[in-house]
Amino acid sequence: MPDDNEKKPSDKLTSDYGSIIRESALLTTFAGFLFGFLLTISVNSSVNFTPENKIIVLIAISSITVSISLFIMPVIYHHLEYPYIDFEKFKKRSHRFTLYGLVPAMITLFLGIELAMSSVLRNNTFAYLLGIIPFVTIGIFYKFRK
Repeated sequence: MPDDNEKKPSDKLTSDYGSIIRESALLTTFAGFLFGFLLTISVNSSVNFTPENKIIVLIAISSITVSISLFIMPVIYHHLEYPYIDFEKFKKRSHRFTLYGLVPAMITLFLGIELAMSSVLRNNTFAYLLGIIPFVTIGIFYKFRK
């Protein structure tokens, strides 16, 4: 019979992989909402949409689909690898999945901004240039962080 004074080993990793899974869930939710909006736009596309705008919507939907797939990979990987033999490997791979998922999410955001600007401005070139401004601003702030 086990001794009552003997402490059960606590799972210190629970908080670590819990935060990874919560982060993945948050990003998947964000990307899912964005996918829903884009799908609604593509199904109910305006008569004013040019063929170029329709292609932009299709690229954005494809890009956010890839992003969602990468954002849910930590959850899938968690279920495939549990119990962990090497938790550091899980953290690194989950981090990589998230970073790789951010790239198509940013592309989708850019295309969404461009689509909104081009429908208002009626000038795609100017809309592309204006769509770059938020990302350049974020890049500048990132570069000068302390």
